[in-house]
Amino acid sequence: MISITVPVYNEAESLPTLHARIREVMVALGRPWELIFVNDGSNDGSEAALDAIAAENPAVKVVHFRRNYGQTAAMMAGFDFAGGEVIIPLDGDLQNDPADIPKLLAKLDEGFDVCSGWRKDRQDDALQRNFPSILANKLISAVSGVQLHDFGCSLKAYRSEVIKGVRLYGEMHRFLPIYAGWHGAKITEVTVNHFARASGKSKYGLERVAKVLCDLVVVKFLDSYAEKPMYVFGGVGALSLLVSFLAGFSALYLKFFGRKAFIETPLPLLFVMTAITGVMCILMGLLAEMIMRTFYESQGKSVYLVRATRNIDAK
Repeated sequence: MISITVPVYNEAESLPTLHARIREVMVALGRPWELIFVNDGSNDGSEAALDAIAAENPAVKVVHFRRNYGQTAAMMAGFDFAGGEVIIPLDGDLQNDPADIPKLLAKLDEGFDVCSGWRKDRQDDALQRNFPSILANKLISAVSGVQLHDFGCSLKAYRSEVIKGVRLYGEMHRFLPIYAGWHGAKITEVTVNHFARASGKSKYGLERVAKVLCDLVVVKFLDSYAEKPMYVFGGVGALSLLVSFLAGFSALYLKFFGRKAFIETPLPLLFVMTAITGVMCILMGLLAEMIMRTFYESQGKSVYLVRATRNIDAK
């Protein structure tokens, strides 16, 4: 089965058209499917529109949030309620084209686990949306090692086993291909259509760039240091202690050979502050190590994932 998930926030005017387009594509495809709308606390009549669509089509499921939690939470809920072997998220504003779904599925049929849409001819504001997106995509590719042109495109296809169990927060939904890559997924991309917004208004602005950059730092940390947080905290602590030692040595040198009292230079203060910082970082690193071990051991989690075995009985 193919599960299509659509986060919705104040898109009442677009929903009937979107449902009709998706149904037309999926019926022509001839494969079992379901459509899951997640109403992210809309206040414009989207709830009534979604309930009407669900009453008309039993293949449509609707999840109503109590309030607005954001796109990442809505996308996460769609994954949680999806029952298909393939999950395809897309936006509810008609800017994604459901007619591109067969192209994504064709790539999965070739053996890929993730196929990402690339809005090569993006119909958004060039300065406010397109240019920052290009820079962000290049930065994310460089930091993560996953080479995609358009991490922000919602239209993607995932085999459910590579994303089931992944928990997303903040603006993390755009990093899903990176999470899938951690699970050994084969990732590719195809160019997809992108239309100008026909109704409603965009919910995103330039302030989102700062959120994405902060989340990218988290992703890099989880990728490289989640299992050994002491490498980060200990490294910063060691650097702070080194600066503390140099500051203290310099202060003593100036005291005895430069005839300068401690109160005449900021070096003693620097010595104390960096020493405290260094010790605190090392202690925080030890605490993080304990938390990580509790995370794995209390839940019986493994530090590795097995794709397949041969001549080994299942446990």
